[in-house]
Amino acid sequence: MVMSMGLRQRVFQKENLERYLQKDSQFERTLSAIDLIALGVGAVIGTGIFILPGTVAATKAGPGIILSFIIAAIVCAVAAMCYAEFSSVLPVAGSAYSYGNIVYGEMVGWIIGWALVLEYVLAVAAVAVGWAAYFNSFIAGFGLSLPKAVTGSFNPAKGTYVNIVAIVIVCLIAWIIDAGLKTSVRLNNIIVAVKLAIIIIFLLVGSFYVKPSNWTPFAPFGTNGIFQGAAVVFFAYLGFDCVSASAAEVKNAKKNMPIGIIGTLVICTIFYILVSAVLTGMVSYTRLNVDDAVSFALQLVHQNFVAGIVSIGALAGMFTMMVTMIYSSSRLLYSIGRDGLLPSFLGKIDKHHAPKNAMIIVTIVISLLAGFIPLDQLANLVNIGTLIAFAFVSFGILLLRRNPKLNAIKGFRVPFYPVLPVVSGLLCLFMMTKLALETWIASLVWFAFGLIIYFSYGIRHSKLNQEQD
Repeated sequence: MVMSMGLRQRVFQKENLERYLQKDSQFERTLSAIDLIALGVGAVIGTGIFILPGTVAATKAGPGIILSFIIAAIVCAVAAMCYAEFSSVLPVAGSAYSYGNIVYGEMVGWIIGWALVLEYVLAVAAVAVGWAAYFNSFIAGFGLSLPKAVTGSFNPAKGTYVNIVAIVIVCLIAWIIDAGLKTSVRLNNIIVAVKLAIIIIFLLVGSFYVKPSNWTPFAPFGTNGIFQGAAVVFFAYLGFDCVSASAAEVKNAKKNMPIGIIGTLVICTIFYILVSAVLTGMVSYTRLNVDDAVSFALQLVHQNFVAGIVSIGALAGMFTMMVTMIYSSSRLLYSIGRDGLLPSFLGKIDKHHAPKNAMIIVTIVISLLAGFIPLDQLANLVNIGTLIAFAFVSFGILLLRRNPKLNAIKGFRVPFYPVLPVVSGLLCLFMMTKLALETWIASLVWFAFGLIIYFSYGIRHSKLNQEQD
């Protein structure tokens, strides 16, 4: 009994905010609110904006896809406000993992961190594979091609052994980030601006070909179709949680973190709604179930040159998404190493104020996944990892406010407390019920593996437990 009590006390020990702030003080605070919004928009507006509005309109919502994006944005907005409060009160690296350690206790923090590792690593690997496919088709337009053996995951029956382009792009982005945060953020900001300019070109050109008759019927699949569409497009917004991972490197985090998170959501929602409206106005929703809906619509109205520009926008969109996700995953792995739950060499900061060891490990893992493993079956695991983190962050606001010491810290506050945090958490749990059974089974295997690591290694090497012993 004493032993079980001791174990329970160990796994639910809460981290000290001061220790985190002192450890993370080695980071250089260089990011502004504009940089944060660019990181967020870079992650959220990826290939989704060029694909999702078409496929979801054709199969689920019709022109009502516009409402689907609004509903999904409302669900995300309440979660975003919870993230904004946490990141302004607790400006530390590690995002939801670190928040969980401080308000729930170490084991819950580990579960959230393990969920986020799954989200970040699989998301980048999947996008790297998509980027490689787009790049190969792009160079094919110039009569160039790579040998088939190096253009796909390990599948000797189909003649492919490694996806070399996917590996190269992951390593290139990791090298750019490692070369210096200021440089990589500047590059990211430029590419995000190019990507948004390309989307604006589509909106301006496409608006001349909109026929209001294409918006009728507005909801051919009924109200249920619009809500089903919202459940699918909800995942287009998930990148904004990466913004909170950068809190330890933000100037004036109390002010800039909420601006970065909420600003990201507002800008992305506007662009998703406008693209959906123009796209379904240009072409009947029944014809949009294609992989490149925006380019397809432009080609139908004989705007082939603009369609080519949109392809460059898709490459730019995937590039910035990978920049944000690789950056965030290295900071997450650093945070877990900082706490001793994974080998402590991951928690080291180099002379350039960057977690170099964590970056190397992240790059190796993502490169192996992107280069050799077929990822189409794993993509849904990204969703469950994110929703678990969202739910814990939402309900965690209740614990944050009940802690007198943390509640005394001035920062952004979620309005309509405690209703909004509870509603946000329940909405995330509801979204999880919409995921496939195979996703649940695969995620249970992942979390079982995570708990084995925690109880066999993490709990014995935890810095928090070593302080108590």
